[in-house]
Amino acid sequence: MADQAEKGRQATAAPSPYAIELKGISKAFGPVQANRDINIAVPRGTIHGIIGENGAGKSTLMSILYGFYKADAGQILINGTVTPIPDSQSAIRAGIGMVFQHFKLVQNFTVLENVILGAEDGFQLSTSLSKARKALEALSRDYELDVDPDALIEDLSVGHQQRVEILKALYRQAEILILDEPTGVLTPAEADHLFRILKGLKEQGKTIILITHKLREIMEATDNVSVMRRGTMVDTVKTAETSPEQLAELMVGRKVLLEVEKKPAAPGRTILKVEDLRVKDEHGVERLKGVSFEIRTGEILGIAGVAGNGQSELLAALGGMAKATGRIEMNGAALPVAGRGADGQSRRTAGIAHVPEDRHHYGLILDFSAWENVAFGYHNDPKYQKNALFMDNAALRADTEAKMATFDVRPPIPALAAKNFSGGNQQKIVVAREIERNPELLLVGQPTRGVDIGAIEFIHKQIVALRDQGKAILLVSVELDEIMSLSDRIAVMFDGQIMGFRDPETTNERELGLLMAGMSGEAA
Repeated sequence: MADQAEKGRQATAAPSPYAIELKGISKAFGPVQANRDINIAVPRGTIHGIIGENGAGKSTLMSILYGFYKADAGQILINGTVTPIPDSQSAIRAGIGMVFQHFKLVQNFTVLENVILGAEDGFQLSTSLSKARKALEALSRDYELDVDPDALIEDLSVGHQQRVEILKALYRQAEILILDEPTGVLTPAEADHLFRILKGLKEQGKTIILITHKLREIMEATDNVSVMRRGTMVDTVKTAETSPEQLAELMVGRKVLLEVEKKPAAPGRTILKVEDLRVKDEHGVERLKGVSFEIRTGEILGIAGVAGNGQSELLAALGGMAKATGRIEMNGAALPVAGRGADGQSRRTAGIAHVPEDRHHYGLILDFSAWENVAFGYHNDPKYQKNALFMDNAALRADTEAKMATFDVRPPIPALAAKNFSGGNQQKIVVAREIERNPELLLVGQPTRGVDIGAIEFIHKQIVALRDQGKAILLVSVELDEIMSLSDRIAVMFDGQIMGFRDPETTNERELGLLMAGMSGEAA
């Protein structure tokens, strides 16, 4: 009788108001405790933000929820029911879908083929395709996810590829969507459209988890936000009852300056002049199409644009890492653009330092120590030479210790391998190496990519300080907020060309977004 009464109470109990509950989740990788006793409850039909510094444990937590990792301790509840999720297929069966920062699409498949991949019905592929086509039509209509089902993925814009990822999840009947840094590769207009889509999904009763480091997006898009720090859950607050400043302080554990403080630029003489610069890739396709501009001392020229529109090739050509045609002048003297002398060492001799976009491939050797990485490119410096045959390793270690202290690299251990530093501290090592050489021109690509908010504040200050010393900076970033706040002038690139120059004081994100999408200067 008692058992029957208990069953009756369970049957009449109100359904849980939470789509997801994580209780006591802990996960360690060897000695590193990635998650420690995490508790979070996500109300059904809401957009819930999760923020935190690099290494805070956000990705690990979401990987546990999606079945990539198994928690060492704790429970996952879906709609009030304890739900083991040992793998991603279990997550999908539980109604969870995940849209990754780097899309999981087959480039030479159509939209339709990508949507059904792994979710086919039996051996008759034609049946699956017919079913999926009808489902896609309904989903596209209901959620503003318009995309041609017969288009090849490789022919779609990044924004449309992201829609395909969302369609894949919805086709698998996901009620809970996890989005990891979803706007990192989108234009402002595409990002606005994405958030309209998310709002529509929420209105249809879907639950969204949004992982982003952009506090403005958190404030605009979410209902609630959870803050993680060093593997623990610091707090969960209603978005309407907090502010970017409060969230930043919760993330870092101290007050953070969110706005870049800088006095007006005092530009001087022209230091770099670029005329008709062109670069072809390994397939002979022209990626940089006749770019021309000048940079003066004491100014920051920001290059805005969606990734893949020629910015990387521009940095490579200027840094001596790619063959080009056209003309590059530094202090009135022509620099080689191809062949002998068109290399990084010659650029450094000319007074050009380079913080590359991809620190892992071009900025560091991850298995080497911090002090060895600090020497890269500058190993011929007399202060590092003991004699004609040997380098003065003691001098190098001492120099690295000084740089680590100045740039607050943690832990301040010169002998530690670069791979054992967090992303933010790896970036500080590269920035310290280049800025401390007192260059006349600094090329800096994506200076805060994958960097937490505290390190962002510090790196921005170093770039502005270099400008105030009368140096010139060419800044490439896909973060429009970063371009707007740091730059003294802005050049917008699309499809290998400069679409126009703008003053950050008189332009706005809408105008820049139109230029980034290929609109002419007059139309924008």
